[in-house]
Amino acid sequence: MSAPETRILPADADGIAEAARLIGAGQPVAVPTETVYGLAADATNGGAVARIYAAKGRPSFNPLIVHVLDLAAAEQIAVFTDRARALAKRYWPGPLTMVLPLRDDRRVSGLVTAGLETVALRVPAHPVMRAVLAASGVPLAAPSANASGAISPTRAAHVLASLGGRIPLILDGGATAHGLESTIVAVEEEKVRLLRPGPFNADELGAVIDCGTGEIEAPGQLASHYAPAKSLRLNVLHADPDEWLIGFGPVAGQVSLSPGRDLLEAAANLFELLHQADRKPFARIAVAPIPENGLGVAINDRLRRAAAPR
Repeated sequence: MSAPETRILPADADGIAEAARLIGAGQPVAVPTETVYGLAADATNGGAVARIYAAKGRPSFNPLIVHVLDLAAAEQIAVFTDRARALAKRYWPGPLTMVLPLRDDRRVSGLVTAGLETVALRVPAHPVMRAVLAASGVPLAAPSANASGAISPTRAAHVLASLGGRIPLILDGGATAHGLESTIVAVEEEKVRLLRPGPFNADELGAVIDCGTGEIEAPGQLASHYAPAKSLRLNVLHADPDEWLIGFGPVAGQVSLSPGRDLLEAAANLFELLHQADRKPFARIAVAPIPENGLGVAINDRLRRAAAPR
């Protein structure tokens, strides 16, 4: 498949309509926010989220921030305590991301949350991002619109230099206001923990600087992610009797990440099938070999972390 031509369009009504059309087709597009430019895709569509990772070249599947239009939309995705609701009413729209428990009817792809039971949510203030949210009608996963490890982009030209040929569209809304990613906090019953500093400081939010367990909870943290409760064996062609086999390609298994060897499909299905395997009446989980190329690198990275002794 040839690389996409990356267009830059003004962030006017026509550009916003085109961005919404591409998002509806499962494509990621670069959109300005008040912090940095974000690479936005439908957070409910696992394949669309996988295309974010493919474009960025992320080394592993980290949780992504989900952007929504308002508090009511956020409450459709996460469980809000009185404390979280008070923070939302004071600081949203704005550069504050809250990590909150997912609702039971989880409305976003497991790839967005990296399989965790929490989700990172933000209501952006930038008029272009808000217009794209309104036009697309879906929550948008939107990490920074740059190749993984590169400097965060504050202008459309920065996005083009980093992701040109990897994404179909950049909306040019000029320079961003803050140039610094959002503040991220975990909102708990007794306290608000600062997970990533940003435009709002800990004193303003009443937050304590304490990252707790060291497990990954938010973008920008590089510890372990969700792992199944059962032991996991990798690169398996034939399962043992006590194993639930997650297949890929010619290895059928009880379920398959992708019978057609499509790594985008495999990435989209990864966390859901790991959760599913954890619920099955088998003692262990086995996973078929996954090619070590493209998104397969990130899939294998995630599987190795999940299979590591603990």
